[in-house]
Amino acid sequence: MRIASVNAWGGALAGELLAWLPASAADILCLQEVTRTPGVTGWTRFSDGERSLPQRAALLDDVRGVLPYHQAFFMTSDSGPVHDDTGRSHRQDFGLATLAGADLPVVGLDSAFVHGQFTEYPEWALADRPRIALAVRTVDRGTGRPVCVVQVHGLRDPLGKADTPARRRQADRLADLVRRVRGPRDLVVVCGDFNLLPDSETFTVLADLGLTDLVGAADTRTSHYRKPVRHASYLLVSDLAAVKRFEIAAEPEVSDHRALILDI
Repeated sequence: MRIASVNAWGGALAGELLAWLPASAADILCLQEVTRTPGVTGWTRFSDGERSLPQRAALLDDVRGVLPYHQAFFMTSDSGPVHDDTGRSHRQDFGLATLAGADLPVVGLDSAFVHGQFTEYPEWALADRPRIALAVRTVDRGTGRPVCVVQVHGLRDPLGKADTPARRRQADRLADLVRRVRGPRDLVVVCGDFNLLPDSETFTVLADLGLTDLVGAADTRTSHYRKPVRHASYLLVSDLAAVKRFEIAAEPEVSDHRALILDI
C-alpha cells in the first residue's frame, strides 16, 4: 500500500499537481490546503493581508477529475472570500481532503479540530486560523491488517514554527483523535503539514502513542518556498518494520512543499 501526503498550496501549481496525482500511484492521498467554492471553477485569488496567492476555485473537484475512482473525503476548517478574474467575490471553503483507492474498504472516519473551531471570515485572518485533522481507517487486503491514516494541517503562526502553548494543545488534541480512532491491531500513519520544527514537543506527545517520525530535520520544501526555515511536513508510523520505502520527493515540484511518499 502506498500513502502520499502533500500540502497542495490551494492548487497554485495545478498543472503539475494534477499530472502527478495519478502518476504517484498512491492508494491513499492526504492533501492539505484544499479548496471548495460551490458553483465556481477555474482560478481565484486569495488574500489575507500578508499574502496574495492564486488558488483553484474548486481544487477538490479538480482532484476528483483526475482520480475519478478514488473515494474522496473533505473536511472544512474555515471559510472566507476569494475573487475571480472579474473581481467578483465568492465564499470558499478551505480544508483537508483524503482520497482512498476504489479497491480499499473504508471502515472508519473521524475528524477533530486541533486548533479553534470552524469560522466564517468576512476577510481572511492573518493568524490563529482554525486547524483540523482527518482520520480514515481501511484494511490492507493483502495482509488483512487495519491501517489508520490521520492527516493534519498544523497552526500557522507569523512569528515562526517554535513551540507555543497553542501548539501543545494542538498536539494533545491530535493525540486524542489518534487514540479514539485506532484499533488494537492498526498500523497507524500520521502525516501532514505540521508547521513545526523537528525538535517540537509534538513529537514527544506522539511518541507516547508509539509513533516514530521518518522525516526528522530533512528539507520538505521546494524551490517555490523562499524562506530559510525548510521544515514543515512530517510523517510518523507506529510500526517501523512495516515500512518498505519512504521518500521525500524533491521532484516533480507540485507545490511549495515536497510530497512525502510511504510504501508499507
